[in-house]
Amino acid sequence: MQAQGKRMKLRVEFQGSLRGIISELASALLKERLSPQSIMAADLVTVGDSWLDLAICGEMIEPIKNPEQQEWFNRLNNRWKVHLRRDHNGQIDPRGEIWGVPYRWGSMVVAYRKDKFAKYKIPAIEDWEDLWRPELRGKISMVDSPREIVGAVLKYMGASYNAKNFEHDVPGGRNAVKEHFLMLQRQVRLFDSVHYLKAFGSGDVWVAVGWTSDVIPAAKRMSNVAVVVPKSGTSLWADLWSIPATSSIPSDKVGGRVRGPSPLIHQWFDFCLQPARATPFEQDVFPGASPLFLPDNMLDNTDKNVSIQGKSTNAFETTPVREGAPQFDTNLVAGMPPANILQKSEFLEPLSDKTLLEYKWLLTDMEEGQGWPSTLWQYLKGIRETFKIAPIRGVR
Repeated sequence: MQAQGKRMKLRVEFQGSLRGIISELASALLKERLSPQSIMAADLVTVGDSWLDLAICGEMIEPIKNPEQQEWFNRLNNRWKVHLRRDHNGQIDPRGEIWGVPYRWGSMVVAYRKDKFAKYKIPAIEDWEDLWRPELRGKISMVDSPREIVGAVLKYMGASYNAKNFEHDVPGGRNAVKEHFLMLQRQVRLFDSVHYLKAFGSGDVWVAVGWTSDVIPAAKRMSNVAVVVPKSGTSLWADLWSIPATSSIPSDKVGGRVRGPSPLIHQWFDFCLQPARATPFEQDVFPGASPLFLPDNMLDNTDKNVSIQGKSTNAFETTPVREGAPQFDTNLVAGMPPANILQKSEFLEPLSDKTLLEYKWLLTDMEEGQGWPSTLWQYLKGIRETFKIAPIRGVR
């Protein structure tokens, strides 16, 4: 961002995925030299909250200084402040620093083809357990995220996405997790975060499991589709603005950025978190929801009210769909899970060394064929070993 008199010049560069941004940040750090075109020369980059611990541990981003003094910070409720306050190992820490500013959030959902379900008289999908139905074997595509794949198994078994010990935290224990995990693998035809919706759109599969940021735009382009938030709860995701750790790299080619981020970044954060910025989410222009609409207490959100453009509005009432917007069946409310499901949903937390070994144990036992999660595991392992950093959660 550059100041020009009283105006701000904003230059935006789009990347293909959040994973790609992390890769570019890692690559730039390894080169230890910058050019004005480097991603590390940007004032801000988008980081998914599921990549936040990796970005912190790899020293790819730097903390935001003195956020408590900013108006945008006061707009965020305590739920956000708890989730985003991390130590320098990327772990959630009430005494840590703020490493990112959310501009939207959403959830994992399940989309299914109503025409196929009606033709073969298959009951509508309501919860995670429905993915294990025999009639859906080979008819499911899913993102290639280890946390989301294992998380679906854990939710199906009545446990938390953030279960730390499979033997003690999951009904049935460690071996039962493995059994249901391998059963799910046989149900899923394709694990691929890039192509899973293409297979869904072409009719090769009848069910797609993915993030609302992917699924909702695809559903709008299709007919006879329903999008469901599983009733036992789901995982939540957030997209954040973070500051690349450029100042740690010696360079004389980046101009003012090498001395620190632009002083205008707080104005940008404030712009993104103004109540008026929630309107495009409410009107279904952009997938997701405003950070202002995340309840402070997940266990008591039915009376949550927010002020939008001076008007008090219940954040969980159905809002009018803008004229001409594509229609599809869903239990999402203004881009969010309904209140009773949101109570049972959770952000993904960093994995401990011990829990990471549980995931490795599951993933390395996957049968040949749909090896996308194993491929992703090797990708993450390579980054982790390069920077000699702590365990990560890599998903979106």
